Amino acid sequence: MPQFNKADLERRMSGAVDALKHDLQGLRTGRASVTLLDPVNVEVYGAQMPLNQLATVSVPEPRLISVQVWDRSNVGPADKAIRAAGLGLNPIVDGQTLRLPIPDLTQERRKELAKLASTYAEKARVAVRNVRRDGMDALKADEKKGEIGEDERKRREADVQKLTDGTIADIDKAASAKEKEILGQ
Repeated sequence: MPQFNKADLERRMSGAVDALKHDLQGLRTGRASVTLLDPVNVEVYGAQMPLNQLATVSVPEPRLISVQVWDRSNVGPADKAIRAAGLGLNPIVDGQTLRLPIPDLTQERRKELAKLASTYAEKARVAVRNVRRDGMDALKADEKKGEIGEDERKRREADVQKLTDGTIADIDKAASAKEKEILGQ
C-alpha cells in the first residue's frame, strides 16, 4: 500500500492557509470586527469559556463593538477578560452591555501588528514545508518498497513542490494584504 497521498497533502496545506487567515482576522486594523474578540476567554462557572458563548457580539458602528452579556453575573468577568486580552480595548459597562470603542492605531502599534502578521505567515510557511517534507519522505519510502519507480517518484516530487510553491504564494498574498490593511496603505 503506497504511503503517498496527494489529497491528504493538499488538505493539510490548505489547512495551514485557513489557520493563517483565521489568525490574521483577529488582528486589529482600526475597524471594528466581531472576530476581534475571538481570542477572548472568560472565567465563568469555574471554567474558561469563549466570550461568544456567553454573549452576543455585534458591530453597530464601524468603530464600536457591542457585547450583550446574557447572564448579568457574567458582566464583570467578561469586562475583566477583555481588558486582560491585550487587545488595547477598554470596555464601557452599560447594564448587561459592554461597549468597546475602537481607538485609532498609533504608528508604533501598526508596525507591531504588521510584524505579528508576518510572524503568523512564517508559522504557516513552516507548517507547509513540514507537509512537503512528509510527502517527499512518503515518496522515497514508496520507491524503496518498490511500489513506484525513480521516474514516478521524481514526477510526483515535482507535483508536491508545485503544490508547496502555490500554497506559499497564497500565504504571502494573504499576509501582504493584511500588512497593507494594518499600515493603512
